[in-house]
Amino acid sequence: MKNASSIKTLKIDERDFSARQDETILDVARQNDIFIPTLCDLKGLSSVGACRLCLVEVKGNNKLVAACVTRVEEGMEVTTQSERLQRYRRNLLELLFTERNHICSVCVSNGHCELQTLAQKLDITHVHFRYRYPQLQVDASHERFSVDHNRCILCSRCVRVCDEIEGAHTWDVMGRGIEASVITDLAEPWGTSQTCTGCGKCVHVCPTGALFEKGKSVAEMLKRRQFLPYLTQMREELT
Repeated sequence: MKNASSIKTLKIDERDFSARQDETILDVARQNDIFIPTLCDLKGLSSVGACRLCLVEVKGNNKLVAACVTRVEEGMEVTTQSERLQRYRRNLLELLFTERNHICSVCVSNGHCELQTLAQKLDITHVHFRYRYPQLQVDASHERFSVDHNRCILCSRCVRVCDEIEGAHTWDVMGRGIEASVITDLAEPWGTSQTCTGCGKCVHVCPTGALFEKGKSVAEMLKRRQFLPYLTQMREELT
């Protein structure tokens, strides 16, 4: 039985909730069907706060905080929907579109893309920022999979699932800021990797069309992530 001191009470959008002290604001929101957008967070993987789309307001704090990495506190009052939050989220999403080359009509994940779905949900019909149009490579050297860096949003899901679930750590992030990119091994072509097991977990956790399986149609590009909660549970039971 949990110690009473480990249970925290808080308010989210003027509603009262209780949660364990090790839970985050995003955990509580999801358990109670409160929508908070996110692209980097995925159940079964560690939370890193990479996309910043889950920003929320906490009473008494002038700064916006990332719900996925902010633990609940006693008496916390959280706001998940406001004009300020909507503006920040829309701006962040628009910047993701401008930093790379996201052309939904010719993307293998058209109709099955979290970036596209979230843009529709936030009613983004056009982008106010200038497009960068970077010339990024498509690495098709792997016999089964390809990575299109034009569609990567640097959520780091591939890095985390390869490290935390598969234990291979084939993927990593190289560079800083706008120049950052995901790489395999020491920035070698994916097909020459000595650590990749070919499991495809990185492909199935990718929220966009950056990682995809060769020869698959749009309808077949629906990502399968059921393995994550199961493997995470098994790993915890063994430790």
